[in-house]
Parts: sequence; C-alpha cells; structure tokens
Amino acid sequence: MPDWVFDFSLFGMPFHFWTGVFFVFGSLVGSFLNVCIYRMPRNESVYSPPSHCPHCGYQIPMWLNVPIITWLWLRGKCANCRAPISVRYLLIELLTAVAFASTWLYFGHQSPVVPWAIIVLLAIFIGSSAIDFEHLIIPDEFTLGGTVAGFLLSAAIPALQGCTTSVEAMKRSGIGIAIGVALVYAVVRLGKLLFGRERVAVPPGSKVIFHEEGIALADKALLFGDIFYRRSDTIVLTAQTLELPDRCYRNVEVRLRPETLMIADEVLSPEDVPYMEAVCDQVILPREAMGFGDVKFMAAIGAFLGWQAVVFSFGGSALMAAGIGVSLIIIGRRDWSSRLPFGPYIAAAATVWIFGGSRLWQWYWERLRGG
Repeated sequence: MPDWVFDFSLFGMPFHFWTGVFFVFGSLVGSFLNVCIYRMPRNESVYSPPSHCPHCGYQIPMWLNVPIITWLWLRGKCANCRAPISVRYLLIELLTAVAFASTWLYFGHQSPVVPWAIIVLLAIFIGSSAIDFEHLIIPDEFTLGGTVAGFLLSAAIPALQGCTTSVEAMKRSGIGIAIGVALVYAVVRLGKLLFGRERVAVPPGSKVIFHEEGIALADKALLFGDIFYRRSDTIVLTAQTLELPDRCYRNVEVRLRPETLMIADEVLSPEDVPYMEAVCDQVILPREAMGFGDVKFMAAIGAFLGWQAVVFSFGGSALMAAGIGVSLIIIGRRDWSSRLPFGPYIAAAATVWIFGGSRLWQWYWERLRGG
C-alpha cells in the first residue's frame, strides 16, 4: 500500500502534533510494559486482574492510572495505603514515551508508516531489557512474538527493510532471522565449549547442601533453574563426606544432572534424593556464555531490521559488555560483572543501529570497497 494513503498531512495536522501523539502513546505503552515486566516473570496474566497496588491489592481506578502524571502527583506512593511505588514505573513510562517521540522525529519526515513498526521493536527492547536485568530471562512473548511481528510488519511495510515490494522485504526479514539465530547459536555453543564450567571454591570443612530447589553454599544460594539450561549440564564435586537421608559415603565423585545423580558408579534419580550434604573443596558448575533467550532475541532483531543489523548489534553489544565489565572490575565490582545479562547490550546496540548506526555501517563498507 503506498505511503500517501497514510500521509498524516491529509488530516491537516502539523508534524509536531504527531510528535506529541507518539509521546502520549509511548507513555501508555510504557504503562502496559510495567505490567508485563512485573507479571511475566511470575507467570501471571498481563490482562487480569486489573492494575492494582502490589502491597495492599487496591485496584487502581482509571483516573489514578494516568502514565507519568499519576506517579508524580502521588509522589510515588499508593493512593490507598501510601506504600512506596518503585520509581521504575515512572522511568519505564518516560523512557518509552521519549523513545516513541524520538522515532517519529527521526523517521517521520522519511515515511509516515515506518515509525509505527520501529516503536514495536523499541517496546520489545524496553520490556525485555528490564526483565533481563532483574530476572536474567527474556520471555518468549517478546522474542518469538517479536520475530513473528517483525516478519509480518516487513511484509506490510517494505520500507522497514529498505525495499519497495513485500516479497523482497520478507526475503530480507527471513535472512535476518536465519543469520540472527545462526550467529548467536554458534557463539552459545562455542562459549559452552570454552567457558562452560565455573569452579567455585568452598571454605574448608563447610557443607554444600543440595535440596529440592537448588544448592546452598557457604556464602550464597543457587537455584537449579539458574544452573541447568540443558540436559547435559552437570554439577561436579569430589566429596570428602557425602550424607543422604538413608546412607553416607566417603571420598566419592558426585555428578548431578537434571535427570540423573551419579555417586561414584551408582546412578540415582534426583527426585529420589530430596536432600544431600557434601563436604568438599570446590564445586564445578555449568556456565553459559550466552543463553538461548539471546538467540531468539537476535532473531527478532533480524526480522525487523535485516542481517546487517544483526551483525552490527552483535559486535556492538560485545564491545559494550566488555567495556562495562572491565570498568566494573577496575572499580572493584568483579562480582557485578559476572551477573550482567547480555540482552540489554543487544538492545542498546540495535537501538544505535536504528538511530544512525546503519549509516555508519554503510559508510564503512563504502570505504572498504573503495580501499
């Protein structure tokens, strides 16, 4: 469908009227993203029940659910119980509003429809990054849903892929998806091979306790859901003493996988061993360089922006992650650097691509060809 069908000047409205529309719409989407950020990791519905205070359960009426304004008016407190409401709610709404308005300002003069596709991707970036920071996961609703949305929007708006026909746009979107999956999956597998194990030292004489939910070490607790990513992931230790509810061992190797527990040559089911105590010097844990959520996340970026954006985003995110990781080590926060999720770096690099990085890519390749 030609762009003139969607030319907003037909409505007689000035350009910056639509800047305001995008800002307001962004704040509304940001309000919904806050619901997703809170509920999705908890496997709760994002539609029911309606918005409510997480402290007292007070159902928020429509007139007290105005994005940005309500939080400022109530000074970040619940209107009913006066409990504090996280500033994150304000920041997400404001960030989404600014991101949407910026998209219109950057793309609105070029095409009146491309901004509507880009804001879908930016909303995915904001929601998934916030969840990844807090829970170290990226929900499939954002990644797989984003991949489907990117492919369909590329077909409906070929200019999103820099094309004039839907067929060519779908082809570029499909290639972007394939490159996104292949590139990051290869890195995941290589990272698993090179850096797939982490040795955790245990203070002499202290116990490592295995229970139904995870492991309790001397200074921290780990959940099995955060340790095991695939069936082959294995926790390994050599126990000086090992105590089960009905038996004891001395000087044995223990290998625990999601579906099997090996104690020396004996094979047990983890479900039959709800509790286990070991005294050892170290525990070897499986470790991921990147997760499969990042693979699906990159597929969504390829669906919206094409394979060049995938390569740019991957390289840019690696540079950002390395820079921040080194900075944290320098200031003595090495423990922080090991817990940073990769998804937000991918989103940040892809956002750079959207707002100018594509031109940098084009300039670089033109100079490379000229050389």
